[in-house]
Amino acid sequence: MTTTLQAILANPDGKHSAVPRPPDRLGMKGVIASEWTKLRSVRSTWWTVASTFAIMIGFGALLSWAYVSRFDRLDLSERLSFDPTAHALRGLFLAQLAIGVLGVLAITNEYATGMIRNTFGAVPQRSAVLAAKLTVFGAVALVVGEVASFVTFFAGQAILAQKNIGAGIGDPHVLRAVFGTGVYLAGIGIMGLGLGALLRRTAGAISALFALVLVLPILAEALPSPWNTDVIKVLPGGAGQAITAVRQTSDSLSAGPGLALFLGYIAVILVAAFLTLERRDA
Repeated sequence: MTTTLQAILANPDGKHSAVPRPPDRLGMKGVIASEWTKLRSVRSTWWTVASTFAIMIGFGALLSWAYVSRFDRLDLSERLSFDPTAHALRGLFLAQLAIGVLGVLAITNEYATGMIRNTFGAVPQRSAVLAAKLTVFGAVALVVGEVASFVTFFAGQAILAQKNIGAGIGDPHVLRAVFGTGVYLAGIGIMGLGLGALLRRTAGAISALFALVLVLPILAEALPSPWNTDVIKVLPGGAGQAITAVRQTSDSLSAGPGLALFLGYIAVILVAAFLTLERRDA
């Protein structure tokens, strides 16, 4: 206040020098620390993280046990087509919804309570707020996704080993598939965060996410062949399948193009979120 008053008194006509601009209240490091505090202090974060682990590990173990229980009654074709890695990681189908919802809630909770106005008051650069949220949530989602994927894989293979039908992490493409599963989970969570920033409503953002990863593939299945497979493989779920699959088929993308396409979906959503955030009121 004293510095500003002195500048005004020294230059009453304002022609010689500008009044010094007060520094921003928070630097980027402080914004990231603030977002980390918000994320870990919300009860829904821990419930959703726990749900992701429970779904991934629980379904993986349950389905692996069910396959082992029926193994002696399976015909030869079913045994030869069995993919132990994909079977253990099938909980991904539901776990993606849990972590996607967490991504949505990471920002829409602030809009619902009105706390977003306080956030933007402390950090007027709205893009910095969203960048900090992406940094914090993306790191958390990647750690959760990778830990859940590797624990699920090893738990499933331990069960399948009873019939000597498990896979090793060093087998061809297995490590890439397990690691890719964690990347896919984190990507779905970031999509949820981007949609939450774009739509600002929890119900709307969750509906949009579910439509993207669940409803569109079902609608595409109704298309005549080969349109159905051509469309499905370029949807986010199809791109994710390319990342997480050990065995590639003629109806799917390879891992590299699948990853590029999946990241492209995320980039489009985030760019739209950043542009919209800067142009409208809180």
